[in-house]
Formats: sequence, C-alpha cells, structure tokens
Amino acid sequence: MSDAVTMDKIVSLARRRGFVFPASEIYGGLGSSYDYGHYGVLLKENVKARWLEAMVRERDDIVALDSSVILHPRVWEASGHVTGFTDPLVDCRHCKRRYRADHIADSECGVRPSKHPGETELCDLTEPRQFNLMFETRIGAMEETGQAAYLRPETAQGIFVNFKNVAQIARRKPPFGIAQIGKAFRNEITPGNFIFRTLEFEQMELEYFVPPAEADTWYRYWIQERLDWYLGLGIRESHLRVRPHGADELSHYSSGTSDIEYLFPIGWSELEGIANRGDYDLRAHTDASGTKLEWVDSEAGERYVPYVIEPAAGVNRSMLAFLVDSYDEEVVAERPRTVLRLHPEIAPVKVAVLPLIPRNADIAGRARRLYEELRKVIVAEYDDSGQIGRRYRRQDEIGTPYALTIDEQTLEDDTVTIRDRDTLAQERIPIGGAREAVLDRLAQEWKTPKPG
Repeated sequence: MSDAVTMDKIVSLARRRGFVFPASEIYGGLGSSYDYGHYGVLLKENVKARWLEAMVRERDDIVALDSSVILHPRVWEASGHVTGFTDPLVDCRHCKRRYRADHIADSECGVRPSKHPGETELCDLTEPRQFNLMFETRIGAMEETGQAAYLRPETAQGIFVNFKNVAQIARRKPPFGIAQIGKAFRNEITPGNFIFRTLEFEQMELEYFVPPAEADTWYRYWIQERLDWYLGLGIRESHLRVRPHGADELSHYSSGTSDIEYLFPIGWSELEGIANRGDYDLRAHTDASGTKLEWVDSEAGERYVPYVIEPAAGVNRSMLAFLVDSYDEEVVAERPRTVLRLHPEIAPVKVAVLPLIPRNADIAGRARRLYEELRKVIVAEYDDSGQIGRRYRRQDEIGTPYALTIDEQTLEDDTVTIRDRDTLAQERIPIGGAREAVLDRLAQEWKTPKPG
C-alpha cells in the first residue's frame, strides 16, 4: 500500500471516474467552480445523509431547518457581514492580477511564477483595500429600481433569525439545536486547490443553543463529538487533529474556537470549525429587528438569551478529505491497482453486479435479475462493459465495496462469486442469498486497512 497521494492524483481520478468536472468546461471553465458527476453526487449525498443522521435522526435535542438562500439585506447588516466580511486586496498594475494582501508570501507573480508578487521590477502593486466577500444581487425586475440583496455567505444567520419560530414549535428547551445543510457563496479572491475552496459550496451547520453557564461544557462536548464523526467514517486518526485558535485569531464574538484539521496533500488545513459564539448573534438580531430572541421558561420563571455553540463543516471539503484519505495504490499480480477505500456507508455504489460473459443470454439474464433485486434496497450498479479485470479495477476506483460475478458455474449450481474490494477475497455464495449476504457485510463494523 502507498500513501503517496497528491492533489493531482485526486483530481485525475475524480475526473476520470466522473466524480467532479470543471464547471462550464466547454467554454474554458470558470475558476474554482465545479460540477459533480454521478458518483460525486452519490458521495456528497451520502456525506450529508450521515451528518443529518448523526445530528437529527439519532438525537432528540436537534431539529432540522432549510432557510432561504436570499435573506432580507438587514440580516447581513445586523450580523456584521456588510461592513466586516472583507479581505484586504492588492492589484498588480502590470499583470492585472489581484492578490490577498495577507497571502502575498504564498502567491505567485503573474509574470514570473517563481517569484512572489512585488519581488520583481515589473510588479507594481496598489495599496491594500478591503473587498467584501459577499455576492451582491438585486430583487426586482428593473436593475435601476431593484433592491440590493446578497447570496448568503453562510447558513448560520438563517438559523438565528428563525430561533423564535423554532423555539415556539419544537417542544424543546435549551440545550437544543437547529441543524441545516445548504448552499453558501463567497466571492473569494484566492480560491483553489480543487474543491477545497470554491465560490459556491455547501455547508453543514449546527447552532446549538445552551444556557450561558453551560456554554464551555457544550463547546468541548461538540469538539469531541465532531472528531468522533470523522473517525467513525474511516478517517485515519493520524490525519486528524484539533487546533484551538489563539487569542489573535478569534472572531470578536467568540470566546473559544477550535478547528478540526485534516492532513491534506496541501498540508494541515481546516476541515470543520467549532465555535462558542456566545449570545452575539441573537442579541444583534434582537437589536436590529426589535424582536426578542430569547428563551422564556414560565415554569421556572427564568428568561435569558442562550449562548450558541456552532460546529460548521463543508460538504465539499469533507468529500475531498474522504477521497484523499481513502485513496490507495498497490500492486496486485504485478499490475498496479488504484482503489478508493471508502467507508461502505459513504461509498457511492455499494455493490456491482458483473456478468462474466455479457453475450451469454442466460448469464446476462441471471445478472440482470440479481441487479434488479439489489437496487431496490441499496445503490447497485450493473457493469457489463469490457474485460472482467477492467471492470473490477473500475469499481475499485469508484470505491464499490463488493462485486458479484455471475458466470458459467452460476448456471450449474446457482452460486455467484462475491469479491471484497479491500481484501480481494472471493467466495462462492448462493445467488438466492446474495442480497442478504451483501447487506450483512455492509452492516458489519468497518475500519480502513490503510496504516495509521
């Protein structure tokens, strides 16, 4: 086995197997924008499903929400995004490229990539100026009379402005949470590294409302809870770490923030952030809207503004981490094999059905009937294109945990071969019990065979 994974290898596999394509590719593409192919969609949906499962289905204290992408402009004024959600930028008057002023040391000169901006005699950099990261749009048919609005840069504010609505009908009291998955948009000037940072992305955010005195306890609880989620889905412990923010990194509203970082090919980078946001957001929207966003317990005779603990993860970035961590290369029978050792719960396809001789009507018919039976309960794929070895390799690169091969022996004794992606072990099982056999294997505890 090899752990020599690079971002180029991930990009190549993602393109080759239809996980991710450059957006608008026939027109030359659009920087840091991507489209997700069939397997990419299935993988993303599995990641989101596991998150919702852990946050909502398996708990009694969290409810779900789906708020609007376009909110009232005053929401972003109250939250501080209109005036404070900015990056310092500089332009080069010579090459016309724009750079983050605080990322100059990590950027390439537009004329001489071996140099940093400002290191050559050709560079002519402007003074830094603030650049708002929100995408602005307009509501209304006429450009000149329409109302200015924004595409949301985060999903959290949609939760905060709905706190009163949810609190009144959810029949829950603090500590309780509101979970949301949705699109967000940031006009990042230095996006890149494949789907790690893009203009358009999906967030998985929880706002967990707690009594103020319990905030630190719940903050630490959610750090461990979210770390365990990644470990439970197969991410290697050696490639995860928790990094508390220093005092100089903390947002003005945060009394504590920690990042769960993953060791990507580009180095240790944020996978998810967990923040103790205090009561800043609910108070800000109370002041701006005139609506009290507080918890009132008439039985206990208490009234307070809850503190908020926020675990916030990116779907796209999580997907990238799962791809990187599962990517493996090895030599089998003197032939190289690339395989995605994805946890079966997030693998795009759970089982492939492969007729050994597709031209044989009896074999193909048996295979097709088995496939139709399996697809009713799990995501299955029927693959009859090419030699059987190539089909195995294709399914390995997709990350399919199991393959069922129907051959001449199937016609004689009603058995099929089940092949394990990770061990390459093959076993003959009755075709009538294939469905149960696959489901049993998928339900078993799984741990990555990759070292570390």
